[in-house]
Amino acid sequence: MPHAAYVFDAYGTLFDVHAAVRRHAEKLGPDAQRLSSFWREKQLEYSWVRALMGQYKDFWVLTQEALDTAFALVPSADRSMRDDLLNAYWTLDCYAEVPEVLTSLKASGAKLAILSNGSPAMLEAAVNAAGLADLLDDVFSVDPLQTFKTDPKVYEMATLAYRVYPDAVSFQSSNRWDIAGATAFGFRTVWMNRTGMPDEYADFSPAAVLNDLTGLPALG
Repeated sequence: MPHAAYVFDAYGTLFDVHAAVRRHAEKLGPDAQRLSSFWREKQLEYSWVRALMGQYKDFWVLTQEALDTAFALVPSADRSMRDDLLNAYWTLDCYAEVPEVLTSLKASGAKLAILSNGSPAMLEAAVNAAGLADLLDDVFSVDPLQTFKTDPKVYEMATLAYRVYPDAVSFQSSNRWDIAGATAFGFRTVWMNRTGMPDEYADFSPAAVLNDLTGLPALG
């Protein structure tokens, strides 16, 4: 077994971050996708800025603040949908291939875990809604550390828990910046480039690039 553990980012990797807006797109209006894009961008931006400042806030609080900013940036979107969108974020759809891929990897005997900026409550809700709880050995949230990715201490949570060196962990993320951080830490990294984004951080390249998780078990 080449890797002792397969560790996954949650949002954008296992769970579709745009599913909440998609569920309510008709009521939100023609700029729903712009709203969703701004929501995600600001959610991430706020996590990076607060990590750099050393001023931690729970990721759920940042998610709410990011949505408020998104509404301000997209005034055509119906702001009365705020609560509906936030409620939907707790039960985001997982990508179609996720259950089958996790089942295959679990059969190999490797540990399976999530390592995410999400708060423990957010992650528990998403995992349960997607029916993934029985496939995961652990769900690691940054919350005990009071910081966010790409702080090396976040990636260290997995190696400390499993008592392994970083190169024994295969780390999967759809976020290229997350892949850069995990590569710098020493993980074998696999970038899930679901949306055909250009490559960045050439000095921290992933071991592999996939369109989705389907090909992961074949990588070993």
